[in-house]
Amino acid sequence: MKLSVKLQTAPAELRDGLAAIVLDFPDRFGTGAPMTFTADSTLHGPRVSRTEAGVHINYGRRIDAYRALGRLLGADDLDAVSFEETCRFDTLGVMIDCSRNGVLTVATAKDFLRRCALMGINMMHLYTEDTYEVPGEPFFGYMRGRYTYDELKEIDDYAYALGIEMIPCIQTLGHLDQIFQWPAYRELQDDDGVLLTADERTYALLEKMISAASAPFRSRRINIGMDESFGLGRGRHWKAHGDVSQLEMLNDHIRRMRDICAARGLRPMIWGDMYFCFASPSIEYYDSKTVFPEGFAERIPKDVDLVYWDYYHGDVEFYEEWIDRYRELGCEPLFSCSAWTHVRLWAALQWSFKTVSAGMTAARGKGVREAMISLWGDDGTEADYYSALPAMQLFAEFGYADEVDMEQVKRNFRGSCGAEMDGFVEASKIDYFAFRTDGTESFSNHSKWLLYQDLMLGLMDPQLEDFDLRAYYSELAGELESAAERGGLAERLRYPAAIARALSLKTHLRRDLRAAYLAGDKARLRELAEGDLASLRKSVDALWKCYRDMWLATFKPFGLEVIEQRYGGLLARLETALYRVNSYLNGEIAEIPELEQEPLRFLPQPVEHVWVPYRRVTTPSFIK
Repeated sequence: MKLSVKLQTAPAELRDGLAAIVLDFPDRFGTGAPMTFTADSTLHGPRVSRTEAGVHINYGRRIDAYRALGRLLGADDLDAVSFEETCRFDTLGVMIDCSRNGVLTVATAKDFLRRCALMGINMMHLYTEDTYEVPGEPFFGYMRGRYTYDELKEIDDYAYALGIEMIPCIQTLGHLDQIFQWPAYRELQDDDGVLLTADERTYALLEKMISAASAPFRSRRINIGMDESFGLGRGRHWKAHGDVSQLEMLNDHIRRMRDICAARGLRPMIWGDMYFCFASPSIEYYDSKTVFPEGFAERIPKDVDLVYWDYYHGDVEFYEEWIDRYRELGCEPLFSCSAWTHVRLWAALQWSFKTVSAGMTAARGKGVREAMISLWGDDGTEADYYSALPAMQLFAEFGYADEVDMEQVKRNFRGSCGAEMDGFVEASKIDYFAFRTDGTESFSNHSKWLLYQDLMLGLMDPQLEDFDLRAYYSELAGELESAAERGGLAERLRYPAAIARALSLKTHLRRDLRAAYLAGDKARLRELAEGDLASLRKSVDALWKCYRDMWLATFKPFGLEVIEQRYGGLLARLETALYRVNSYLNGEIAEIPELEQEPLRFLPQPVEHVWVPYRRVTTPSFIK
């Protein structure tokens, strides 16, 4: 059944947002159940009633009206729909990494905003280390697809119409490796990607960055980063000043940044991990032995908000303990979980479901008022960010639902995304360890290992020697290819389907080649070269083109060169593998030393609990 929306009679504050959503779902609106909307300041969520006259939505905040619409779009039967929800949080947010090659186009950012609104998510951070323009700084974000002021202003205007607050999200201490590659900024580098805080030129640059990052946005809040700044005081600063307490240096820098923000009417937030790392004897974030110096908590600025980010734990009690630890510093934390898009080809959804559920249960129980889910792009942003949508939907349910029911989550996903959730979750199986786990006990990225490891070296083969994955990937590829035929957002499943299809050919190919070579079975070797190896080259070529199309439909073109160099290297090595095998078969060479080498297992921990980046799986050589 369709919904009928008369924009001219809808509340003025909803019209632009409703128009955008109607445009996105033309098949769901038309002649049907009339919808009316009434603002009600006593509510902190939507109240929906179905009458003979149509569907009426009472809403406390604009985002609650869109949340109600998302539920209605996913309902099995509009005639039976009446519900009321109260949001446990003031803010439900999403952070999307736009710094590790992939910078969302304005159109894609708007698409995510529409889906966020229908889920009930009312805050978005676009994480930009250097991917925004800073006037007078031509090498800041140079050739990296940086956003212009006008682009960010357009995104902010669109978000505002949907009841979503756009918050600038940058870095003002660490994670600035990108700018330090240019001579213009080298003298401001302390160690690794960390700024030199003892130099006034650093603060002159930071003032420019804060002004530029905040200017396009209505919000008077700003995320100024500062996570994982382990090199603070350990490079140029150490040479000039000797050993200084990193904890005190961090706090001094935060106070300085607080003042810069305050002068511009901004309230900053930071990722809170470095307070705990620098106070830890082992310099670890989740260290139970961490004790802060006497009186230090009183010196932490209380007008700087701390984000407690935690992506790794599946037990509610752990999150509860660390929420308390943040509060012991005199700060009310904003909690951040993760959709697990980093260092992989597709979101680890089952693992994300587990950690999001535990973290959000703890945050709800502890009365935390702000939470967000992060989509990181570490190691090249190879995961399709749209693969994170089911995790985002589950996250939103913990904000609104009394009891989170996965069947209702799936219906709501259908409403916000216009697709079935099961196919997206099924695609996560590219990283499950077949027959050992359902994904809730594994955050491995072994599909990336298998795709990029050198065929002639097989560096990662010993880590997977206990598994028969060829049939597994072949079956998965068929399932995903069928699911992609449903059209709409489900077409994104062509990417994991193409991954699975390539892996069904590659997963055991090096072992088969080596076995035939060592046995002196040239007939078998020729069969593999002309069969599986030739098919694999075609499959990888198809995967690359699928990925290229997906990237260009999602991100700015800058950054694609990084991934295409990976695919180019992979295709070149497959060509060389065929050349080497044929040279041996034709008697041009007497041996293939690469196939004589037996790979060794080098991962000491269970492979279900480790992810390995591209550069580690491609070669055993460490190149500087």
